[in-house]
Amino acid sequence: MNNPKYRIARLSNGMKVALRHSPDSMVSYIGVAVNAGSRDESPDHHGLAHFVEHTIFKGTSSRRSWHISNRMESIGGELNAYTSKEETVIYTNAPAGNAARAIELLADIVANSRFPESELEKEREVVIEEINSYLDSPADSVYDELEELIFADSGLAHNILGSKESVRKLTSSDCRAFLDAWYVPSNMTAYISDPGDPDKLISLMERYFGSLRFEGERHNRIAPPPCGGFDEVRDRQGHQAHTILAYRLFGRKDPRRFAAFLLNNYLGGPCMNSRLNQELREKRGLVYTVDSSVGLLSDTGLMQIYFGCDPDGSDRCIRIIRKELERLASTTLSDKAFEAIRTQYCGQLLVSSDHRESTAMSMGKSLLYYDSIHDISRMTEHIRNVSKDEFRQIAELIAAAPLCRLTLR
Repeated sequence: MNNPKYRIARLSNGMKVALRHSPDSMVSYIGVAVNAGSRDESPDHHGLAHFVEHTIFKGTSSRRSWHISNRMESIGGELNAYTSKEETVIYTNAPAGNAARAIELLADIVANSRFPESELEKEREVVIEEINSYLDSPADSVYDELEELIFADSGLAHNILGSKESVRKLTSSDCRAFLDAWYVPSNMTAYISDPGDPDKLISLMERYFGSLRFEGERHNRIAPPPCGGFDEVRDRQGHQAHTILAYRLFGRKDPRRFAAFLLNNYLGGPCMNSRLNQELREKRGLVYTVDSSVGLLSDTGLMQIYFGCDPDGSDRCIRIIRKELERLASTTLSDKAFEAIRTQYCGQLLVSSDHRESTAMSMGKSLLYYDSIHDISRMTEHIRNVSKDEFRQIAELIAAAPLCRLTLR
């Protein structure tokens, strides 16, 4: 990719680094993106990827937990991480001028974490409380329970957090083995968005990350079997019904993904004028919240439409949603209407690009998954190239899919 805003470097051990020189920024954003998540756990270690993300900060061969947490926070920065089904990201944000401090700390954590048992016992209770909190929020837990159904009999089905029972069984050696298997240069990238000299930043990366061994485990991800559909209601004695309609899609590299993103944004994107918000909330007052999302993984994906409403209104909401999908599947929009849909989404992408932290993180993940940097300008170009027919074909695909519906009420 020929884009003067970015630079992709390869360290002596083969590790790739995405760098954006940001001379006008007063903040440095640096992190590592690892191609490993809950999908890569063995069946008897559910919750391990997330537990490693929590406990990787609890001590290295040269630092105790307090020294790790204080290293960035003492200068007003942040050290944090998150885990998903297929990725873990560990990152720092700090005032500019502290890149060496951040890079050295990240390398120490990745290479030298020791997972002391005493710290693991304390953090285990923290994670169990996180599980309890999550179970108490049906608007959140409905997503995981639906994935257990739609991805049944695969590594994608279980909750990222694991269960209380599985978390209690995880040991220091389990954590270290997961780190050794996946936190290696062949399976991760680094990203840097910083006003400093790019050559010096790459030299710092080489100094601290260049000695890491390259190879680790190889992924053995098996695509989830087809889902024939389901329509399930689980009574939790709540005051509101939380419903998700889900539709299986393709993986993150499928060229149809841009049409799916566009359709998703039109249906239930983060705007008051999204189609479903207008139909369910503004016109009929049936819901407080309705939104849709597209999540694409290496070999599969989902489009999910969520709404919360009075339990007696769920079926009516579903009929309206299905009717809207069928309309989009059977109708080619006018040029004017379709251009308005594209223009709105491209504008939203442009506004989101002003968030430097998420832009930097996206840069690293893009390099991890696509071996190049797909920034907002490239995304906007792809969206502009989506045709009305491609848009309608995605609607056809979703409208024809088996109904996968879960309601917690």
